[in-house]
Amino acid sequence: MTSTGILPTYQRFINGVPVPFSRRSFRAREKYVIFSVFVTFGLICFGTFFFLPEFRGNSSESVYKVYDQIKRAGPELLIPPPPHLEEEGQRLLRHEEDVREDPHVADDREKLKAKIDEDRELKVLERPGLRGSSTARVDENVGREEVGDVPQDTGVVTVAAAASDHYPLVAGGEDADPVARERRNKVKEMMKHAWDNYVRYAWGKNELKPISKRGHSASIFGTLPLAATILDGLDSLYIMGMKDEFKQARDWVANELDLNSMASDVSVFETNIRFVGGLLACFALTGDVMFRDKAQQIADKLLPAFQTQTGIPHALVNLKTGASKNFAWASGGSSILSEFGTLHLEFAYLSDVTGQAIYRNKVDHIRQFLQNLEKPNGLYPNYLNPKTGKWGQHHMSMGALGDSFFEYLLKAWLQSNKEDNEARQMFDDAMQAVLQHMLFTSAGGLMYFAELKFDRPEHKMDHLGCFSGGLLALGSKTLKNDMSDRYMDVAKKITSTCHESYDRSYTKLGPEAFRFTEGAEARALKNSEKYYILRPEVIESYFYMYRLTKDQKYRDWGWEAVQALEKWCRVPGGYTGLKNVYSEDPQKDDVQQSFFLAETLKYLYLLFSDDSLLSFDNWVFNTEGHPFPIKGVNPFYREASV
Repeated sequence: MTSTGILPTYQRFINGVPVPFSRRSFRAREKYVIFSVFVTFGLICFGTFFFLPEFRGNSSESVYKVYDQIKRAGPELLIPPPPHLEEEGQRLLRHEEDVREDPHVADDREKLKAKIDEDRELKVLERPGLRGSSTARVDENVGREEVGDVPQDTGVVTVAAAASDHYPLVAGGEDADPVARERRNKVKEMMKHAWDNYVRYAWGKNELKPISKRGHSASIFGTLPLAATILDGLDSLYIMGMKDEFKQARDWVANELDLNSMASDVSVFETNIRFVGGLLACFALTGDVMFRDKAQQIADKLLPAFQTQTGIPHALVNLKTGASKNFAWASGGSSILSEFGTLHLEFAYLSDVTGQAIYRNKVDHIRQFLQNLEKPNGLYPNYLNPKTGKWGQHHMSMGALGDSFFEYLLKAWLQSNKEDNEARQMFDDAMQAVLQHMLFTSAGGLMYFAELKFDRPEHKMDHLGCFSGGLLALGSKTLKNDMSDRYMDVAKKITSTCHESYDRSYTKLGPEAFRFTEGAEARALKNSEKYYILRPEVIESYFYMYRLTKDQKYRDWGWEAVQALEKWCRVPGGYTGLKNVYSEDPQKDDVQQSFFLAETLKYLYLLFSDDSLLSFDNWVFNTEGHPFPIKGVNPFYREASV
């Protein structure tokens, strides 16, 4: 740039001496440009004041309406009203209906007003680009807690302080009973002990080895650092009001979780119920769209598993290549009932919150395919060949390989606000066959579900099958059909049997499987069945049974389990499973399972909480203990606008 380039425009140089700029008139082109600018400006002003509906009528009224719309947007945007307009504005709003305006504009305004009023009523306002705000600050008088600060640029939901009957309780919920409150506080302390040690010794790894004090890799997720404990435990942290821990975990998911570079086979079933389910539950609870988007990214990685001749998905999928396969041991490479039958809650909900139908279509196809198959004695075998579409070996179980398929039939109906009648009918039909062919009572009066192998009963029940007490109780209270009384009777007796499996061990913790013979009932007989890996199913049924019957014994049984966990499973580095629940000095397995945080501790916490916390009227739990909102009645459902 030359020196003349920065001089004032009214100066020029002649022989090095500055002289004034002497021209006093504009050229014709310059006059035309200036004239055009003024004409354009005049047209804009004219259009603004005479054509835009916001500026019709009294100008003071327009200013006040703008202020009122800003005020309705929420307290974060609240500004004082213009002082000279506040009194006048109130008068104008009272007579707003008398203002004559374009009917189309009025219609749009009414729709907007209805939407704003709806949001205000629900005390929920989505603010996708909110910066530096906090999420879920809620009135302590209704038992809710502040859950923490939301990082910048995360879609969140801001919760107003006032309570509302339309706004389900998702944190707090202390019971009026002081003993229950004290016990719940103990469970929360257990959660903190488990979480803090995971953070200290295994952060970012799948699970914790609490005795070795390092990450656990030899799990169903292999060596991939998928942080199963973080994804599985997130909603438990939120529900228990552990806001700092929740924020720490949330930040890891936002900044570190990335499956794109991971080339390994993972279980479609486990990835769905733990990862997709956990993230979707957190989206429902918080409104943070990061959780929804991460859940969708993971679900997309699972979709190639559905590319089979029948649409029945394989059990394993490679996260990088999309190649899928089944376990070789599963009846000639069959898919497993409890795995492909336990996708519906997550995939249906994911479709609704993303507006993408592909996920629901996948699981609806599975159900239609099963509907058209002939069932032996009305029962569902555990194996189905995805190539031929035929059942594998006729092995039926309410425990491993079968369990959660039945669970998702009932819960899909509940999730749909009882509109998915196909799911309900399938549940009733399946349970009628199960009760007829698989339910037995021992000589000692203990009721249990046996396994069937080619129509021959094996008098063994899995710990996994103990969820069925809570499931049948839930069916009894919600179905209200001619089977309701029968369901509740079986639910009580099954839960009592599962409690006996705990009570008859030295540690007061139950084995992986227990048998019924002439010499022993509700006891494991094989060494391979005597271990306890922090499983939740018995405690899960205690929780459901207490909520639905209010029988104090279920809380007492839950407290017995807490005491046993503290005595035998707690170590300085977290919680460990046991290799033999009948031993006076049981060897520890040195693994803190992710489901211990997702389910076992969550169900204990809810067992000692008030029923309003995650009420069954508004929520349904997936098979990993992650709460999903019920469509149509729960404002947390957050269905996408399509």
